[in-house]
Amino acid sequence: MTGYEAVKKVINEVKKVIVGKDEVIFQVMTAMIADGHILIDDIPGVGKTSLALSFSKAMALDYNRVQFTPDVLPSDVTGFTMLNKKTNEFEFKKGAIMCNLFLADEINRTSSKTQSALLEAMEEGNVTVDSVTYKLPSPFNVIATQNPVGSIGTHMLPESQLDRFMFCVSMGYPNVRDEAVMLKEKFCKNPLDEVRPIIDSKGFGIIKKEVRKVYISDEIYEYIAKIADISRNKSEIELGISPRGSVAIMKASQASAYARGRDYVIPEDVNEVLYPCARHRIILNARAKTSGLSMDKVISNICREAAAK
Repeated sequence: MTGYEAVKKVINEVKKVIVGKDEVIFQVMTAMIADGHILIDDIPGVGKTSLALSFSKAMALDYNRVQFTPDVLPSDVTGFTMLNKKTNEFEFKKGAIMCNLFLADEINRTSSKTQSALLEAMEEGNVTVDSVTYKLPSPFNVIATQNPVGSIGTHMLPESQLDRFMFCVSMGYPNVRDEAVMLKEKFCKNPLDEVRPIIDSKGFGIIKKEVRKVYISDEIYEYIAKIADISRNKSEIELGISPRGSVAIMKASQASAYARGRDYVIPEDVNEVLYPCARHRIILNARAKTSGLSMDKVISNICREAAAK
């Protein structure tokens, strides 16, 4: 079974649980094989946790979940050292993040200090506890969920945290037909029990390495650079795409091409991944917000200008 075939089969397994959200499933799969982290920004109860669980089962990944609340401490995430009275030595006790797939549920309900415990792990694949650095398992991905900003008990994530997520996606409500199918399936059985493992962590790691070999031409590199530059100079944008964001677009474009069975990137791959890559990185200024200009419209304009240059 090729990596492309494995990706398709994993997506089909997740579709057994998440009905009618094919685009979101494809986006999450794309970010994961691009070695990126995903932020799901949506209201409670639309299937965010089930989505993460489905991927963990379909890829047989070691999975941990933390429900973030104001009393969750950084040590709950990263781990801590404690004295072993038998040996009279300090021992490291692993935190929840020591896994292949970490679900940070409702991440914006916890304190900034606890949120920041994820920064090193997401960027470098390590955690540092009491001046000692520990390597995280490989492969490693974070799927975080957050409630809409302004909900009771939420804290807005800082730009430095948001920028470490490759994609920000939203699931939304299902339509009537899809919800009826979901209700019927839930009545008969738990769809999660039907998900079978397609690959394991080793196979997932091999796919990630194959994605990095997908060819990118000089024209595509320049196209991505133009997009980032335009985003930093538009009058309606207060904060544009960072260099880290440009790298995310590049890697996600490779993954999008791979997931569609190609070994080279085309401009349509860039355009497709730009929306989930840029929505949480671009900040519109007050004038744009008051004029009712949508984020997707701004991104669409950026694509058009970059293609015309």
